[in-house]
Amino acid sequence: MNFQYDIIVIGAGHAGNEAAAAAANMGSKTLLITMDMNKIGQMSCNPAVGGIAKGQIVREIDALGGQMGLVTDSSALQFRMLNRSKGPAMWSPRSQSDRRQFINGWIHTLSNTPNLYIWQDTVKQLTTENGAVTGVITALGIEMKAKCVILTAGTFLGGLLHIGKTQIAGGRISESASFGITEQLKSIGFTTDRMKTGTPCRIDGRTIDFSKMTEQIGENDFHKFSFMNESKRELKQMSCWITYTNEITHERLREGLPFSPLFNGQIQSIGPRYCPSIETKIVTFAEKVSHQLFLEPEGVDSNEFYLNGFSSSLPLQIQIDAIHTIQGLENAQLFRPGYAIEYDFFDPTQLKHTLETKLINNLFFAGQVNGTTGYEEAGGQGLIAGINAHINCHGGSEFTLMRNEAYIGVLIDDLVTKGVDEPYRMFTSRAEYRLILRQDDADMRLTEKGYSIGLAKNDRFVQLQSKKESQKKLRYFLENYTISPEQINGFLISKGSSELKHGCKLRNLILRPQIEIADLTEVIPALQQKTNEIPDRKEEIMEATEVMLKYEGYILREQLIAEKLQRLEHINIRGRIDYNSLQSLSTEARQKLSRIDPETIGQASRIPGISPSDINILLVLLGR
Repeated sequence: MNFQYDIIVIGAGHAGNEAAAAAANMGSKTLLITMDMNKIGQMSCNPAVGGIAKGQIVREIDALGGQMGLVTDSSALQFRMLNRSKGPAMWSPRSQSDRRQFINGWIHTLSNTPNLYIWQDTVKQLTTENGAVTGVITALGIEMKAKCVILTAGTFLGGLLHIGKTQIAGGRISESASFGITEQLKSIGFTTDRMKTGTPCRIDGRTIDFSKMTEQIGENDFHKFSFMNESKRELKQMSCWITYTNEITHERLREGLPFSPLFNGQIQSIGPRYCPSIETKIVTFAEKVSHQLFLEPEGVDSNEFYLNGFSSSLPLQIQIDAIHTIQGLENAQLFRPGYAIEYDFFDPTQLKHTLETKLINNLFFAGQVNGTTGYEEAGGQGLIAGINAHINCHGGSEFTLMRNEAYIGVLIDDLVTKGVDEPYRMFTSRAEYRLILRQDDADMRLTEKGYSIGLAKNDRFVQLQSKKESQKKLRYFLENYTISPEQINGFLISKGSSELKHGCKLRNLILRPQIEIADLTEVIPALQQKTNEIPDRKEEIMEATEVMLKYEGYILREQLIAEKLQRLEHINIRGRIDYNSLQSLSTEARQKLSRIDPETIGQASRIPGISPSDINILLVLLGR
C-alpha cells in the first residue's frame, strides 16, 4: 500500500458515504477513512430516512446516481408518503429503517464499489502545500496523499456528550471524539463555532404496553425512494405507536430543569429549533398539557424502540421518572438514556457552491460540519462534494444545482449565501419553486445531469427514457380519447363529481380534484389496456402524468418566474468588485459582500441584509 489516492473522504456517515461512492463511481481512486468499519452509515439518532422536504432530497440523490435511496428501500420497515392531504409539491416520502440492515446495506454497497478503499483510523491533521490540500496524517502516524480531501466528520469534531452534569468526550455514545482538525483550520483562518443536537433514550420493547397506545400502520403501495426498478422493500413491515406526555410528565420534567445542561448554563451552543428537546418543549410551549410521542422500531430482530419526540439531556433518573408517567411506558426499561452533544462546525459562507473551501484549494466540507442537521441534508452535500472533488482531480466544469433545479441546490445556496446561526434543516417552505421540485419528478429533473457527468449509469438513463416515452403515450391517449356521459356518469356520481351533459376528452375528467387516473382504469377498458402497456412502473407513471395534467398551468407559471430570475445567476461578479470602495452601498452591504464574495448577482441578492437598492447599484456598476 502506497497510501496515494485521488480523493480521501474523512468520516463514513451519510455525507461521507455518498461522497466516497460518487467519486469512486465516477472513476477516482478514493479512500474512505472511518473510526469504526462496523458503523458505516450509522443512524445516530432516528432510525428513519426522509420526511418533509428531506424525502425530496433523497429522491434527488437517487436520481443523480447516489446510493441513499437504494439502501433505504432495502432496509425499510415502514414507508409513508407524508402530506398526501395537500398538493403534490408537499408530498414527502419517509421510511422507517432497520438500523442494522441500513448499516449492512451501506457496507455492502461501498465494499462492492470499484475504485473505493476503506481504512479504519482517525485523521488528526490535514497536509497542505501552496494553498492546496495534499493529504492527511492519521492517529496511527500514517501520512496519506490525495489530490482532494472531503471532510465529513459529523458531530465528532470536539464532540462532547451531556447527560445531566455528566460530560463525556465523544462523537456519539461510546464513540471517541476527534481533535486536531478544528484547531488546525482555525489557525489557518477558518471561522468555527459550536452547535448542539440531541437524541432520545432507547426503550426495551418487551416492557412497553402497546395496548395503551395508538397503532400507526405504514403504506404498502408502489411508493419508495429509488426510481430503479430493482429497488424493493423486502423486510417485514412494522408499525409505529403513538402516545402522549401529560401534566404529571411535565411536572417531573420541570423539577429537573435546574439540573438540565440546556438551562443551567452547562451547554452554551445553539440547538435545532425544529427538533427541540422535551425540556425545551415544556418551557417554550408551557401552555400545552401534552406532547405527541412516537415509539419507532429499531429493527426486525431487535426489541429496541426509539422514543421520537423525547430528546433530552436531563439526568438519567429524571428521564426515567418522567417516562414512567407516560401511558404505555409505566414499566419501561431503558437500554440507554437520551443525551445532548456539542460539536464543532465551520461557517458555510467560507465555501463555494461546489462545497470546496475558499481558503484551501481542493478541500471540501460536507454534512454537519457545515451546520446542517439530518442524514438527508448530509447525503445531498456529500454527493455534490464527491462529484466536484472528482472533477477537480480529472478536469471538467464544476457541478452545481440551482435553486429551481433541486432541493439540494436550495440547501447549498442557503448555506454558502446566508450562513447558519442554528442547525439547518430543510423544509418545503425554504424552496420558492417547490411546485417544480416535487418528489415524483426528481428523475426527470436530474438523471440526465447525473448521466452526463458519469455518475448515473446507462441502466438508469435507459429506464428514464422508457418512463418519458410511457408518460408521453399515456398523456396523448388522455388528451385524445373521448368519453360519453352514458359511459361515465354513474362513476362520476359515485365520486361526488358532477355528471357530464356532453362527451369530453379524458383529460378534462382528470382535471377534476375528485378523479384519479387509477380510478378511471376500473371503468374504462381502453384506459386499462393503455396503462397495462406500462409493465414495470404503471402506478408511478400514472401518478406523475396526473400531477402534470392537474397542475400544468401552475407549473408553467413557476417555471417562467424561475427563468426570469435565473438571468441574475449568469452575471458573474466574484473577484470583479472592490466592495469596500463603493460608498454608495450600505455599510452592512459592503461588509457582507466583502466577506462572502458572492459568485453571481443572484447569489448577492439572497444575502440577508442586501437590499434591492444595493443590487441596483451593482448592476449599474457592471453596466459601466
